[in-house]
Formats: sequence, structure tokens, C-alpha cells
Amino acid sequence: MQNTGADGTTADGEPIGVDHVFLALERELAVFLRRARASSGELAREVHPDLEPSAYGLLMRLADAGTQRATGLAGFFGVGKATMSRQLHALEKLGLIAREPDPADGRAVLVRLTGEGSDRFTRVRTGRRAQYARRLAAWDRTEVAELARLLHRLNAEQEGDEV
Repeated sequence: MQNTGADGTTADGEPIGVDHVFLALERELAVFLRRARASSGELAREVHPDLEPSAYGLLMRLADAGTQRATGLAGFFGVGKATMSRQLHALEKLGLIAREPDPADGRAVLVRLTGEGSDRFTRVRTGRRAQYARRLAAWDRTEVAELARLLHRLNAEQEGDEV
């Protein structure tokens, strides 16, 4: 039997009835997300000193998916059109992206990486992947593959919840 405090916690300060597996998951994800946010800021500054941290993900999406409609990007990131327009304007001003009318629909705007944007992003991304390889050098490759598989599954299920 566990000792419980008057505040509904166990003797070690944990809430009564908490599944410790999910508590551990929550803690590790919080650390992971904190580090990811800090890393995005560092990576953005490596691409360009004036780049906002949130813009790194936008560059990644354009590098991975190619030319996109601005409205599609807004939907992908779950932001409004005005927010996306502001972010794209900043990237365009830095010479990292170009916007042009969509030939299939003159009202829509297509967004693509410029040569400079692609070069800068690729250089930083290559460095990041090398950093992952160094940090995980002691891991077996099957462990790295399993981590990637599980993160993909988690992300896919989260995207399913957002629809």
C-alpha cells in the first residue's frame, strides 16, 4: 500500500493513479521538444543569421515536397494565410524562396526554394544529419531504425487526430 499525501500524491510526490509509463513518456517528450525548439533556432541561424526559428521547418517542407502553394503550406503547418504570408515575405526578403503566380490558377501563389535557399538549407541539413550520426554512433543501426519507425508512427497518428 502506498502512502498518500493530503494533496492526492504518493510519498514520492507523484499523482495517485498515474500510469508511470505515460508519465515517463511525457517527461521524455518534454525534454525532446525543448531541445528541438532550441535546435531549430540554431539551425535557422546557420541557414541565415536573420532567419526565424519557425522558418526552418518551412524550408524543410519546401526541400522535401518541392514547389507548394502558399495556402497548402499554411494548411500543412496549421497557420492562417496571413501568418504564412508574413513568413514567406521574410524568407523572400532573405533570398531563400521565390513566389510566383500559379499558372493553373492566377489567384494562387507557388513557393519554391531559390538556388541560394536550397544550397544553404542543404548544407545545414547535411551537418545536422552528421551530428545525429555522431550522437548515435554507439547505437545499433536497428535501434536507430526502430526509433525512426516509432516516431513516424507517433507523428502519423497525431496527424490523423488533427484531421
